[in-house]
Amino acid sequence: MDIVHVDSCTLLIMYCLLEINAVIHAFDDTGVDSDYVHNSRTNEHEGPHQLSLVESAESIWEEDTWDAGDAIHHCMFCNSCMWEGEKLAKSRSSRIPRFGLCCMDGKVQLPLLTQVPAILQDLHRGHDDKGRYFRKNIRKFNSMFAFTSMAGKVNRGINNGTAPPTFSINGQNYHSIGSLIPNNNERPRFAQLYIYDTDNEVSNRILAVRSGEIINKLETEIVSELTKMLDMCNPLAKSFRFARDRFADSEPSEIKMRLIRKREKDGRVYNLPTASEVAILIVGDIDDSILDRDIIIQSTENKLQRIDVLHPLYLALQYPLIFPYGEDGFRTGIQTSTRYDLNGIKKRKTISMREFFSYRIQMRFNESPIMLQSMRLFQQFLVDAYTMIEAERLSFIRHNQPKLRVDKYIALHESLVRGEASAVATGQRIILPSSFTGGPRYMFNNCKDAFAICKYAGYPSFFITITCNPEWDEIKRSLKDTGLKAQDRPDIVSRIFNLKLGQLIADFKHGQFFGKITACKFNEIYYVIHVSKLKPNNELVSTDVCTVEFQKRGLPHAHILLFMHPLSKPKSPDDIDKLISAEIPDKIKRPKLYGAVEKYMVHGPCGRYNSKSPCMLNGRCSKYYPKPFRSRTMIDDGGFPKYKRMDNGRIVTKNNTALDNSYIVPYNPSLLLKYGCHINVEHTCQTSAIKYLFKYVHKGNDRVTASFYQTNVDGESEQVVDEIRNYYDCRYISACEAAWRIFGYDIQQKEPLVIRLPFHLPNEHPVIFRDYENIVDVIDRVDGKLTKLLAWMLANRLFPYGRTLTYSQFPNKFVWKDDISMWMPRKQGFSIGRLSHVPRGNGEDYYLRLLLNIQKGCLSYVHLRTVNGVVYGSFKEACYALGLLQDDKEFIDAIIEASTWASGNYLRDLFVVLLLSNNVVRPEVVWEQCYHVLSEDILFCHRKNMQCADLELSPEQIMNMTLAKIEDKLQGNGRSLKEFDKMPYPSSDVIDGLEDRLLLDELNFDVDALTKELNNNLSNMNIGQRKAFDVIIQAVNGNAGGFFFVYGCGGTGKTYLYRTLSAAIRSKRGIVLNVASSGIASLLLPNGRTAHSRFKIPLELTEDSVCCIKQGTSLAKLICKARLIIWDEAPMLNKLCYEALDKCFRDILSSEPYYNAELPFGGKVVVLGGDFRQILPVIPMGSRQDIVHSAINASYLWQHCTVLTLTVNMRLTIGPTDKAVDDVIEFSKWLLDIGDGLVGDSMDGESEVHIHPDILIHDSIRPFDDMVEFVYPNLLANITQPSYFKHRSILGPTLEVVNEVNTLIMDRLEGDKKFYLSCDSLCVEEGNMESDLDTITPDVLNAISCSGLPPHQLTLKVGVPVMLLRNIDQSNGLCNGTRLQVRKLGNHVVECMTLTGNKVGQVVIIPRMDMIPTNQGLPFRFQRRQFPIIVSFAMTINKSQGQTLTTVGLYLPRPVFSHGQLYVALSRVKSKNGLRVLIQNNKCNVTTSTINVVYREIFENIH
Repeated sequence: MDIVHVDSCTLLIMYCLLEINAVIHAFDDTGVDSDYVHNSRTNEHEGPHQLSLVESAESIWEEDTWDAGDAIHHCMFCNSCMWEGEKLAKSRSSRIPRFGLCCMDGKVQLPLLTQVPAILQDLHRGHDDKGRYFRKNIRKFNSMFAFTSMAGKVNRGINNGTAPPTFSINGQNYHSIGSLIPNNNERPRFAQLYIYDTDNEVSNRILAVRSGEIINKLETEIVSELTKMLDMCNPLAKSFRFARDRFADSEPSEIKMRLIRKREKDGRVYNLPTASEVAILIVGDIDDSILDRDIIIQSTENKLQRIDVLHPLYLALQYPLIFPYGEDGFRTGIQTSTRYDLNGIKKRKTISMREFFSYRIQMRFNESPIMLQSMRLFQQFLVDAYTMIEAERLSFIRHNQPKLRVDKYIALHESLVRGEASAVATGQRIILPSSFTGGPRYMFNNCKDAFAICKYAGYPSFFITITCNPEWDEIKRSLKDTGLKAQDRPDIVSRIFNLKLGQLIADFKHGQFFGKITACKFNEIYYVIHVSKLKPNNELVSTDVCTVEFQKRGLPHAHILLFMHPLSKPKSPDDIDKLISAEIPDKIKRPKLYGAVEKYMVHGPCGRYNSKSPCMLNGRCSKYYPKPFRSRTMIDDGGFPKYKRMDNGRIVTKNNTALDNSYIVPYNPSLLLKYGCHINVEHTCQTSAIKYLFKYVHKGNDRVTASFYQTNVDGESEQVVDEIRNYYDCRYISACEAAWRIFGYDIQQKEPLVIRLPFHLPNEHPVIFRDYENIVDVIDRVDGKLTKLLAWMLANRLFPYGRTLTYSQFPNKFVWKDDISMWMPRKQGFSIGRLSHVPRGNGEDYYLRLLLNIQKGCLSYVHLRTVNGVVYGSFKEACYALGLLQDDKEFIDAIIEASTWASGNYLRDLFVVLLLSNNVVRPEVVWEQCYHVLSEDILFCHRKNMQCADLELSPEQIMNMTLAKIEDKLQGNGRSLKEFDKMPYPSSDVIDGLEDRLLLDELNFDVDALTKELNNNLSNMNIGQRKAFDVIIQAVNGNAGGFFFVYGCGGTGKTYLYRTLSAAIRSKRGIVLNVASSGIASLLLPNGRTAHSRFKIPLELTEDSVCCIKQGTSLAKLICKARLIIWDEAPMLNKLCYEALDKCFRDILSSEPYYNAELPFGGKVVVLGGDFRQILPVIPMGSRQDIVHSAINASYLWQHCTVLTLTVNMRLTIGPTDKAVDDVIEFSKWLLDIGDGLVGDSMDGESEVHIHPDILIHDSIRPFDDMVEFVYPNLLANITQPSYFKHRSILGPTLEVVNEVNTLIMDRLEGDKKFYLSCDSLCVEEGNMESDLDTITPDVLNAISCSGLPPHQLTLKVGVPVMLLRNIDQSNGLCNGTRLQVRKLGNHVVECMTLTGNKVGQVVIIPRMDMIPTNQGLPFRFQRRQFPIIVSFAMTINKSQGQTLTTVGLYLPRPVFSHGQLYVALSRVKSKNGLRVLIQNNKCNVTTSTINVVYREIFENIH
């Protein structure tokens, strides 16, 4: 590179000129492509650009749009005009370019199209009214002269808007021809117009395509001219005119026309037939031998006759204005070029139909361009041509299926034993193969391949959508001086988009824009590219998968998922801001970028600006625009980003509407500038990636999938499903897609290859054979030949390294040698393995597949069935031993296993937990199998209670007592044995008093103890607490109703107040119902329950929701008798919960004497409590406004609410000295300021706050270790002490951070790990078709991790703390969030000891349970059977709400993302001495500041 030395003066002048130029351009409103971009046709020869980050605001240098150049090259064989990027790879560096798109590099040789008559040329090129009218209505004029009709359903609905018109059809397309003359009282149509009533031919032709309109002069002139032209030059028209003359000269007896199919001349040279070569008139009978080949048109006939797509006149009959000379179209037997295959080694000697059309639609200067200039008629021709190609393939598949069969090897032996020597009676027929693009098996297998790639490469980091821009300069230049628009040339649009997409893929492969990538995936056009996966020898591996689809309007677009290399993954909001912007750039400093954003990246306008926008659904934008302003980028718990959108006053104009940053679609500046089109960039997470894969790869066309999965009913014979017909019915083809497919562009590609690995049971491997083959010959051919599965077992013997791999991992390191049927170690390359699909109903095949995904290094089928040294008799039993299956046998085994060390009381608790979980399908069977252990201690306990060692009980008495104890435990949770069909119920004499258990539980208190507690609490209350107490008690005693909210920050004694209120009422035999929004908070209340379980609140809420409590039930009676309802942590839940309860109470209490319809909750005294500084309701994908509006103080109930405020923080202990007291007061004030959003660089929304230095973990060699040591000092020495874990924990903002911390700490512990695998399955419900159940296989579900769900592989050690993830027995304090410590690890149960709540020290036995994640972002619902616990050295901040701890380490490798999270984390401790905060940036450097999120409008109506 030459270095130019420039002095400072020259630089100053250059800088001033650039500034002036930027200002001038900033006020230029013209398009970006032409005016903002310099000519860069040779960019592809330049070095790669390295603009991967958003440039600083000071930068004025902006990248030019990448230009693919012009079609300046010419094919050396066919003279087609080609682009530089279309060169064959082998000729890229050659001086003589070669191309495969046009003539397949010399393979195809066809005669060129002759210049059309001058009449037709003038109509196409004329600028007078006649020419314009003709071009505008060219499809109608073609229909006037067409000899055949088109059967496809034209999709007319897509052309109702203002967008450019496009042609699209649905259903099976074919051409038909009727009789020579119309039936009585029918108008002549199509070919009949050439014969019948030709005196009125002009008007007949016009009225044949429309009726009821006045015929104008222009139409008449054009039709007359075209009629004369065709009569002169079209051999088909001449033949039909000859038929007209015969009808006129003689009696119209049996005159028929035969359209000749056979051609004698070479199709590579001749395509202009004469009249005698295309048609013959026949009088009388016809030889049957010609019926199969030629088309016979009868004189009169009531039905249409279909034209075969292989007939050479197929196109000429339909498109007389494109082929005015009646040129032949495709026909079978056209030989390849004479210069092709000179050495005679090529197998195929003829060209295909796709190759024919790809040749025909090329641009050549020496060929008639009329076809390419036919505008909407050309669109129709392209669609018609592709449907011909497709119809030929489908016809071949349909008529050749009987020739190929498949069956299991052992079944062939059985057939031979039965004496069946012929294979024609054996096997099953294949309907639509997976190789057929767009078919159900094709979609199915592509989906499986895509998930296999995700399993290998991990989940992606970016989601990119690029949409074809019909105004690209390359397209404009190609159409210059032609009078055509982009929509008139779908072939050029497709070719340019393919070039742009190819360059984009190359950019990603070279690490531009986003850095080094592991993989990326595109769809519609849809690609996946996986790059930069390092193998052990540091060889770079590249992978990609590509699937192509098109918009309904026809334009291609690509959805791209980029799987970033770990070093290039965005780890913080700052990283995201460097790559993605959702703001309007500075118009002065970034004029090009401003123009591009204004033109391509503005959503809408919609909402209040345009309520009829297509994105509007139920009165709001389905894409959630306008987005809320945000001063910083945030990442929520699910990984979804909320981009920075400053309210800086910048606007852009779209459709005469001024729009701000809230309407900007996220983009990457460098990417947008380089490609000059809509190119949306989003940071993705696991949930959005799964949703994308499921939607675009698997779903495809729903009807295709549904037809593939029609199942048998009641064991009847298999229903015949015509998949070809179903495919026709549901696919739409547009002109752009047709051109794409004709050119042979890939719509599905993979790199590296996803190898589909077959497997089979012993001696049941599939064998493919022809129906005419002898079975003996088939068996001889396959005997001794190893399948891939058997060869894997052999390779494990030969290559010790292979024993570390599963069958699906084997292609990573080994390559299959088909010639020797053996796996051999790889020397280069890389592949991903995927086990072939087997439906879950296939028995042992399905279980074998599950094992092959887990078992490593197996040498035989016996090794596959071996688990922990035990050889099982079947693959199903081996799967069960690994925990991969779920049935009631597991619960029986769990109880039996626990009985080896636990007493009967614990076993009955376990049985109750199983019943409460609703996971037992047949509880009566579990009861019968386990009765002997469940009742084992009944006699002993009864003897002990009665103090009679010789007491005897009958079996019936023992059973009733056992059932009574179970019923008692169930009723303690609001359930009963009566709810379980076929379960026995104890006799009435044993359960006396249990019927009113709900009421008894709320009255069963020690009055004296409560009175003492009340007096003690009242004496220790502060002024605020006593005031609140008096107000609430007065309302209770006055029976006047009341709605109160106890408002106070963490530590102000809200729980103390609740306990005092409960004691005051219960000491007088009154009933108080204590509930909380979270399980862990409910444990702090006397006899507390979660609000959802106590009041039966629906999980999915709407404004019309009502709690599921019926009048007259025990719960309804309890509510009526209750004097007070206390609900803690109220701000956490959606206001719809309280409104549902209000409607329910009004119904239940309507007959009570104290009922008051004017008061909330029907006059019942209700006390809510909480702190609006803490976490607010979670609204999936909700905006700030949505979250604030969902809070309780936004409800209609709030106007009736009396707020009682507590201000003294009792949690922060006062120190022994004045300085310590001042420190406590200062820290308390700082905490409140954090919660109120009064600290940091912004007083609202997101702000950067500096953490108090006294609580920071400062920079050191190992700051993370310092934090762990602070929270868990002498961990190994104290791990056996239950109280050690009780009040200490590390808090993290997201589940990902927490899991990382838990794994790191557990690895430090001594002792063996025990691994538990989950059983995952898709929920069988209306939303999931049977096809979904098969497509989303267990190995795909195993990889999903989300909040509230244990991992697929749960790793535990004895002594580790764990946390419950669901309510399993609230009467025993086992709620969601309860912390426990592992004591014993069984195969089917885990024994733990409770660390928190009101049952500390209690031993509990936990079984596996089914859990369904509440992640609404997933496109399907699935359940995971696993132990409902996770390791809890660390927990998420959200989980910690409601807990009081003594020692907390707050770990923030990424900032908090929601209102109140930072405040909640900092306020968990009793003293600031028990708090330490470790903040790290994306480079793992320790920092002193972090982000605080506060929505201050939530406080507006509290006081």
